[in-house]
Amino acid sequence: MSRSEGQAREVQGGYAKGEAARLRILEAALAAFGEGGFKGATTRQIAEAAGVNLPALKYYFGGKEGLYLACAEEIVARYRARMVEPILQAQAMLEALHTAEVARDALKLVIRALAEQMVETREVEAWAGFVLREMAEPGPAFDILYEQVWQPGVNIVGYMIGLAGGLRPKAAQIEALLLISSLSAFGASRPVSLKSLGWDDVEGERFAQVMANLDRRIDELA
Repeated sequence: MSRSEGQAREVQGGYAKGEAARLRILEAALAAFGEGGFKGATTRQIAEAAGVNLPALKYYFGGKEGLYLACAEEIVARYRARMVEPILQAQAMLEALHTAEVARDALKLVIRALAEQMVETREVEAWAGFVLREMAEPGPAFDILYEQVWQPGVNIVGYMIGLAGGLRPKAAQIEALLLISSLSAFGASRPVSLKSLGWDDVEGERFAQVMANLDRRIDELA
């Protein structure tokens, strides 16, 4: 192996280690901010949880607010990665046949994808608290989450609800807010919901029961 090849491998190895450290910091920050909020979490606490020192945290994110905003951007990226396919499928369905029945089917598709994120994806627990806290108590990341996740989601779901139930735009938007918000029962509020139902998880047949209830709500829009 030549000297240049060896140097290239060292650079690649250093980059991989650096990216791994950056991701550990993000995961630790999502959990810490989700639990304590922007004011409650400390950079020292996050650095210790990630197994790095404070200078490393500052190197990658510049400080507490930079890290907080990076967490919001990470949430947006993960949300889009999971939702882009079902949203495109729903749009294709409506373009092919623009009827109330198709709108209900398309809405079920999108709501199922959202529910799967909230209910079946364990990692969501780490950032559901972050999102809900930021929406309830607007902080540095409010605009990012509102403009790139919350409002687009409400608009899409509201449009399909309006078509499915023949509702006026404002009424459809209110229904969209209520429907999307109900999913938090198995997200940030999961422990309370599980205890109320006597469940220890929301998988398999239990998830099917949750979806059956959501589908019934959508069918009632007719």
